[in-house]
Amino acid sequence: MRSPLRGIRLSGVLLALTLSGVVTAARADLTVGIDLSSTGPAAAIGIASKNAMQLWPDQIGGQKVHYIFLDDASDPGTAVKNARKLISENKVDVIVGPNITPSALAMLDPISEAETPMITLIGSAVAVEPQDAKRRWAFKMAANDSAMADVMTRYMANHGVKTVGFIGFADAYGDSWLKEFSKFAALRKLQIVAQERFNRTDTSVTGQALKLMSAKPDAILVAGSGTPAALPQRTLQERGYTGKIYQTHGIATYDFVRVGGKDVEGTLFPTQPGVVAKTLPDGHPARKAALAFTKKYEAKYGADTVTQFAADAYGVWDLLNDAVPRAAKVAAPGTPAFRVALRDALESTHNLAIPNGIMNLSPQDHVGLDQRAGVMGQIKNGKFVYVSD
Repeated sequence: MRSPLRGIRLSGVLLALTLSGVVTAARADLTVGIDLSSTGPAAAIGIASKNAMQLWPDQIGGQKVHYIFLDDASDPGTAVKNARKLISENKVDVIVGPNITPSALAMLDPISEAETPMITLIGSAVAVEPQDAKRRWAFKMAANDSAMADVMTRYMANHGVKTVGFIGFADAYGDSWLKEFSKFAALRKLQIVAQERFNRTDTSVTGQALKLMSAKPDAILVAGSGTPAALPQRTLQERGYTGKIYQTHGIATYDFVRVGGKDVEGTLFPTQPGVVAKTLPDGHPARKAALAFTKKYEAKYGADTVTQFAADAYGVWDLLNDAVPRAAKVAAPGTPAFRVALRDALESTHNLAIPNGIMNLSPQDHVGLDQRAGVMGQIKNGKFVYVSD
């Protein structure tokens, strides 16, 4: 006959082991699902992100990790399908990506329903602000459009710009940039004299370019990302526009430089430290992390290949490496409790140096990057160089 005391003793041992984390948390593997735009209009961004991720170590926070890569082809519908697959079939602990704003917004439903954290690689804040029941599961690596608009408009005002023409994507990215740029333009007495939109897949923007030029602005801002953002600038140059052309931080890929050629030489744009690491001032707080990443990235992919998207993507490993040990003290990877604990751990990130800035996250702030994450850059001789803070 089985002794009741034996059962009590075994139960007590198992309880003690579970509470200490010995049974599960120390040995369980972590699964990271990754959704990127490796093909389609945003492929230049997605490929740069994947290149950086292929440099990630095979452990995060002391946990062995499995990476699962999926391509959403720059399509929000496919991004949602990928998210549901990663959650239901692969049982991922966290999703990294997507690269574009419409996809990130579309993925808020599946990640919040499954209570699975998502670390996006988009620029717009709309996926994380305002914080609500869905957005509490989303985090973001890139500085907000508002931070970039702040840096850009300050530079414009300091360099004699009074009037600006705006042409942006006809989607959430363009909407966000028009909103944020308008706010900071008003603050710095810059007048927006013309507004136009275009689609990522457009092959001509001649009509929009002529309307912008007819307003005779001192400068024109193209609010696009990746290689599609080259089209308006090339068209403006072909039509004889002689004012300054600004782009957003979404163009910092060498594919943009390749596609734009001589027409994008001299382009001014707000960016983050990782893009211009080699020319950052010695005292910049992110310089050490940015240079370390640049050295590692260029050792594999060649000189002058770093992009903002690559730097953002690599920083995800730094962020998870910092947060996973705290979450693993609460529950084992592969469990709902761990996903909740990881979300909470991400929110407690403090003074973490990543290639594109210093992160301080909180329940109210799922970006965590301050003004140290924003600088002005310029394309000079086909390279991205630092201009000013």
